[in-house]
Amino acid sequence: MLGVAHGSRNPAGVETVSQLVDALRRAAPSLEVRAAFIELAEPDVRTALAGIPADRRAVLVPLLLTSGYHDRVDLPTAIAAARPGTAHAPVLGPDRRLAVALADRLGEAGRQQTDAVVLAAAGSTDPAAIASVHAQAGLLAAELGTEVAVGFGSAAAPDIPTAVAAARAAGAHRVAIAPYLLAPGHFADRLATAGADLVAEPLGAHPAVIELVLDRVTSTRS
Repeated sequence: MLGVAHGSRNPAGVETVSQLVDALRRAAPSLEVRAAFIELAEPDVRTALAGIPADRRAVLVPLLLTSGYHDRVDLPTAIAAARPGTAHAPVLGPDRRLAVALADRLGEAGRQQTDAVVLAAAGSTDPAAIASVHAQAGLLAAELGTEVAVGFGSAAAPDIPTAVAAARAAGAHRVAIAPYLLAPGHFADRLATAGADLVAEPLGAHPAVIELVLDRVTSTRS
């Protein structure tokens, strides 16, 4: 399995991907797990693909929460150039297991039952990616038993401070942000200034994420 993350200049973001890979190896010791990055970190996807022996079956799992240009263009192009025939799994979201992980991260951060919740996503100009985030918000709402608003870091509305302010205007005394992110980075750092009372940690190597990634491996065919 080649797990492909977006990449970050933030060392904590790269370390989180390493932790996720280590957790995958522990959960599935018979599976060889490697990691690569689309940008901002090494190895890049083509280099990692080229390093996999030709006689081994390989599955590329995008460690991405929504599908977009990277998943639909960059990754297939890398596969075609470096290792044709590599199976390409779907992105991770939306999925009920991500809702479980998001709810757990909120609980770890101290969310109370009466807190309003904003699912904070990076944002996209792709309508399908935006719809995917809203679908994940619906899954999280079902997991928490409360409404979940959505805010975006860029390229889509509302932005996160606006979503937080709207929750307060609707009567919420406290607002909690659930970052729809796998790892720390620039966007996660910005959430601290969005006006919420608490911000949960990114999903990281949560057991539900590990289960989901391994499911992508076993259910994807070449």
